[in-house]
Amino acid sequence: MFYRLNGQAQHYIWGGKEYIPQLFQLSADNQIYAEWWLGTHPSAPSMIETATNTEEDLAQYITQHPEVLGEKSQQLFGHKLPYLLKILDVVKPLSIQLHPTKKEAEQGFARENAAGIDLKDAKRSYKDDNHKPEMMIALSDFWLLHGFKTKASILSTLYTRPSLVVLAEQLEQQSLKDFYALVMQATQAELAQWLLPIIQHNQMAYRNNQLTLDNPDYWVIYALEAMEIPLDKLDAGLLCFYLFNIVHLKQGEGIFQDAGIPHAYLRGQNIELMACSDNVIRGGLTPKYVDIPELLKIIDCTEITPKVIAPAEQKNGYTTYQTPSQDFALANLNYQQGYQCELVAKSAEILLVMQGSLSITADGKTLLLKQGQSLFIEANTHYQINGEQAGYAIIAKLP
Repeated sequence: MFYRLNGQAQHYIWGGKEYIPQLFQLSADNQIYAEWWLGTHPSAPSMIETATNTEEDLAQYITQHPEVLGEKSQQLFGHKLPYLLKILDVVKPLSIQLHPTKKEAEQGFARENAAGIDLKDAKRSYKDDNHKPEMMIALSDFWLLHGFKTKASILSTLYTRPSLVVLAEQLEQQSLKDFYALVMQATQAELAQWLLPIIQHNQMAYRNNQLTLDNPDYWVIYALEAMEIPLDKLDAGLLCFYLFNIVHLKQGEGIFQDAGIPHAYLRGQNIELMACSDNVIRGGLTPKYVDIPELLKIIDCTEITPKVIAPAEQKNGYTTYQTPSQDFALANLNYQQGYQCELVAKSAEILLVMQGSLSITADGKTLLLKQGQSLFIEANTHYQINGEQAGYAIIAKLP
């Protein structure tokens, strides 16, 4: 069985005003739309349309009917939908952030509960007890920071900028973790000494579009302007453009963010699929709470060469993106008018039409879905997809 599923928007300051309203065919209201959530997270739970044409909270429905998750899902994750599907419109850079392991999340959530910190308190880092591995698939050209570069590459980057030579000499004597701690706890005077010469030297080249997007100097100035960071209150996160990998993804390519890996979305639109959690430890480029001791405790300073995820080809227009996570998988379904395929939901699935339209049939019931519309599909449902207008859909599920 399946049900229409209605998601919720999140209006964070870094989002845009056009992409999500157009994709989901919302009425123009001049609000900022940063994210669209489909899932059961209590911060923005989705609603299903039941057989009686009434709306019901998806989380409550699953609690009352846990069998809709499927046997494997219940064994691994209990009576909760294990994943959360999102669409993001990144107009301004997001905060540098990382996510905890399951154990760290359980400990952090319990610790903040015991301290009496309200779940909506701005200084709350752990909003639930779950980990948050996540994957993203680019819907446009997309730029992000992802993990530490190799130490050799960082040193090369620092040595080519006179004001950062002092940092390179420091890194020669330290581990990446100790060096990162030094940077994140720098004074305003130190940040000014390191960054202002770079900003001043590159300002004209930036204005004339002479800086390439793989150049960290470009992103320092871009972040300054987009986030309106004053020069007398520099953000230590700006230095991370020289420490982390700057990654460019083309439409359809993806990347996986594991626990502890620092990352930041810089520009573009994407699909995100993650474990059902909203635990974020921030490391700069944000007006929100930055918990430096917790950040330094759980950050993974492994030197990383980014691994781009490409879809694994399967038959009849159906492809799957592979990640190490047990919590989720994402499939892509391409169709033309007249396209047909038979599928079986082995676990609970969320289907979202990204372009065009399709009809879905199961147990004698047929629904037409247009761009921006979505479904919750119960486990063990055998269903047929028919392409009505050329396009594609995505399906969140378990691996």
